[in-house]
Amino acid sequence: MQLIPTLFFVSVIIFSLQHLLPGDPALVMAGEERDPVAIEQIRQHYHLDRPLPVQYVYWVKAALSGDLGESMRLKEPVLSLILKKLPVTITLASMAIVIALVIGLGAGIVSAVKKDTIWDYAANVFALWGISTPNFWLGIMLIFLFSVKLGWLPASGYVPLTEDWRMSLATMVMPAFVLGNAIAAILMRHTRSAMLHVLESDYIRTARAKGLLERSVIFKHALRNALTPVITLGALEFGTLLSGAVLTEQIFAVPGFGKLIVDAVFNRDYAVVQGVVLVTATAYMTLNLLADMAYILVNPRLRG
Repeated sequence: MQLIPTLFFVSVIIFSLQHLLPGDPALVMAGEERDPVAIEQIRQHYHLDRPLPVQYVYWVKAALSGDLGESMRLKEPVLSLILKKLPVTITLASMAIVIALVIGLGAGIVSAVKKDTIWDYAANVFALWGISTPNFWLGIMLIFLFSVKLGWLPASGYVPLTEDWRMSLATMVMPAFVLGNAIAAILMRHTRSAMLHVLESDYIRTARAKGLLERSVIFKHALRNALTPVITLGALEFGTLLSGAVLTEQIFAVPGFGKLIVDAVFNRDYAVVQGVVLVTATAYMTLNLLADMAYILVNPRLRG
């Protein structure tokens, strides 16, 4: 139920902030000649001549029926543009979050179990490096090493999974690692903190006193109870990835949401900006809802 008022306020913010940008989209669309008649026709067609509250009502009514409007620049339905870019963004985000979970959870568990050892220090150095390293620099270095020097991977581009899954993975692995690297560092820190707290609990000492294998104590009892904050963080980071990684997509020429929304902002394409941000905001909130539901699956004590 909280999603409904939240989505309403999000839609108001999206619409309002977009119209605060300087410039007139009708003038941009009219071209260099800027014929007054053509400008007036453009304003009437896109309801730009109406008051902002009226424009907002037109937009919301259409959005509720699945019509996110038409791109002023590309003359194509916004929903069609989003459906074209969505598989690209989902593929990139999914690969990045898998990399982040594998590295982040693994490093966090090792760091907590091997506290104050060389493994703990190494994991913390990795986390500091991952958080501090700019994505654009890491992306350029990966292209230089694996594409220019070694020739193992393509430097840029995108190939759909349905066309050639091997080439698709080859084009996506570097941008996915760049994005997943930073998230893995954050996940590692949260996993380590949660694991250290759980490992000091009475039921963990009881489990060890009963003679359970250390592997069973760590993965069956400790990790399961330490996953709650990690699930929240993972859902939030995945939502952030779905909104588009602008710099990474630009560096690797990945035609995802990031490039779409940047082009739309520069071209004053109201409908595209509003549509993309509304879709990503809805996905973000939905992921939060799924994370709340996942708590119950991971921690049975919350079912009561």
